Amino acid sequence: MKTKLDLLFRNQSLIYKYILYLFAIILIVFLLPKGGKFKYEFQKGKPWQFETLYAPFDFTVTKSVEEVEAEKKAIRSDQVPYYQYEEDVILKAMDQINLKVDELVLQNEQFKLDTLYFKKTISNIIESVYSRGVVRKSDLIYPSENIYIVKNNKSELVSKSQIYTLQNVFEYIDSRLTSLGFENQLADFQSIFIDLINPNLSLDNNLTNKDIMDKISKISTNKGYVDKGKLIVLKGEVVEADNYSVLSSLKSEFESTIWSDINYYFIIAGYTVLVAMVLMMLMLFLFKYRLPIFKDNTKVTFVYFNMILMVLITSLMVKIQVDYLYVVPLCVLPIILKTFFDPRLGLFVHVLTVLILGFIVPNSFEFIFLQILAGIVTILSVRELYKRTNLFITVAQITGVYIFGYLAFHIIHEGGVESIQFTTIGFFVLNGMITLFVQPLVYIYEKTFGLVSDVSLLELSDTNSPLLKEMSNVAPGTFNHSLQVANLAEAAANEIGADAMLVRVGALYHDIGKMLNPMYFTENQISSVNPHDELSPVDSAKIIIDHVIDGIEMAKKNNLPDRLIDFIRTHHGQTQVYYFYKKAQELDENVDIKNFTYPGPLPFSKETAILMMADSVEAASKSLKNPTYEEISDFVERIIDMQMTANQFSNSNITFKDILDIKKTLKKKLTNIYHLRIEYPE
Repeated sequence: MKTKLDLLFRNQSLIYKYILYLFAIILIVFLLPKGGKFKYEFQKGKPWQFETLYAPFDFTVTKSVEEVEAEKKAIRSDQVPYYQYEEDVILKAMDQINLKVDELVLQNEQFKLDTLYFKKTISNIIESVYSRGVVRKSDLIYPSENIYIVKNNKSELVSKSQIYTLQNVFEYIDSRLTSLGFENQLADFQSIFIDLINPNLSLDNNLTNKDIMDKISKISTNKGYVDKGKLIVLKGEVVEADNYSVLSSLKSEFESTIWSDINYYFIIAGYTVLVAMVLMMLMLFLFKYRLPIFKDNTKVTFVYFNMILMVLITSLMVKIQVDYLYVVPLCVLPIILKTFFDPRLGLFVHVLTVLILGFIVPNSFEFIFLQILAGIVTILSVRELYKRTNLFITVAQITGVYIFGYLAFHIIHEGGVESIQFTTIGFFVLNGMITLFVQPLVYIYEKTFGLVSDVSLLELSDTNSPLLKEMSNVAPGTFNHSLQVANLAEAAANEIGADAMLVRVGALYHDIGKMLNPMYFTENQISSVNPHDELSPVDSAKIIIDHVIDGIEMAKKNNLPDRLIDFIRTHHGQTQVYYFYKKAQELDENVDIKNFTYPGPLPFSKETAILMMADSVEAASKSLKNPTYEEISDFVERIIDMQMTANQFSNSNITFKDILDIKKTLKKKLTNIYHLRIEYPE
């Protein structure tokens, strides 16, 4: 039992990866569509590249979404609106005739003799107007030339030309009064009609919309029928509008077929195998090319989490509203992975994720093509994410790739640019705007997974940060040494293409452990008194070596990222405190060298190896007095060659060419530091 527990404990990291791998497979397969997958990929405007296809079964040819929408639009534009005929308006107007005429008679003596005639004339005109109907011009919102007038629950179709609007009804009244000989009294009569005439036709939106919906509900989604065995498309034939519609209908019918339980399980098994293969490629890539990441369960979890998150968001978008598919900012994935790891891993994971999404999205070829192209552009363009301008430039390039790619596919499919969907271009722009929010997402990931990005490194590189400020006060010599090492290491990193920002910040913090005993390090001694003179070589060596352990503890206490702590742990590798070892040998030839050896580990990356070289060279350069270029060159060669002979770089992925370039850079920088120049004659 104990042996099994020990075995389980020793392999817990590997067991966790197996569990994570299986969980990712199950979750992704759960998100994939459950049904058959049409085995042919085809595009409008391109030749049919498969064998001649005959209908495998009877099926109906369905109308495209665009065709259905066009019919709906035609129904709405041709709709004859309904207007309610309001009797109350007429009755109210007739009731007010007597009152209005009486007021007119009192104001004008000439109307007293013909009061009854005036009333009858006005009544006839009002009846004539209302019999045809009066409507507000703002209610005539439908383009149809006819309308329905609903009166007593019966509708009558009439022409718009037969009804009046409030604007033209008074023109009719004026012409009628003029024909009756009242042209001199028009102003008096108009004062009556302005108050009496009100619209008696009102638009009935509810009834009109109900009629529209009834007609839309009767639209047939089918436009034909294909019998089993009928020729659909010949090999090499260009897929055009007609056969494209038939092929799309066949694909939909095939994928929507109700599957039996046995077929369903076969489909799930197929999906499982394919997804397992994709995720296995990711695991193999990490194991073979990114072993430090593979060994870190947190980082592996982080990669899987982002991959699954993109699959989840995309699958939800397809189910909720597939038209918004390109709003999903998939390029956030390579940006995030490049920010925390490296471009190669970012692109590799992005491609694998897009391949999985090919099972989910419609027009999978077009989708995969655009997304992989956008991912490549993202990896090539995004750099120094902490600079806001760079992020905006990257997003603009990504958006441009989407738009131009979409336009190119549209031209291939449609043969022109007339029917371009500008809403789709708007989706690409929205995608870019959402991608800009990657900055706060980076911060969230840093706090959640304990990772570090260039943005955090930039903040930590501020020499006014609390820890560096304290070091400049407590150990000013160490602080200046760290600044010089940072400059040397940054230049060397730039020379060989390593992470210059990371190595610079690592150099600034690599000696923080010296703050606990600053006077035991020569760069902080401001007098001729050396406290090591009162200690044994073993004790002195212990104080010197312990600055690594003290630095690690101080870094953890101040919540420095693990990537920076790695520089503290490895900057001396497993070298010896040679000066005190020699002093100890003078006292005892059998002294144990382990007491004078740094605990390590050895540098395990280009950046940590660069720091070891720059730190050793800078510290030893203090012993040089007015050196020449030849002395500096021999000095740098000797120190780095000693480290190579001691196999200090055996775990770091650094090449001999890299080391040669680093030597050249260090020599150049030291030459500038010591201001070597030609001596002019006096």
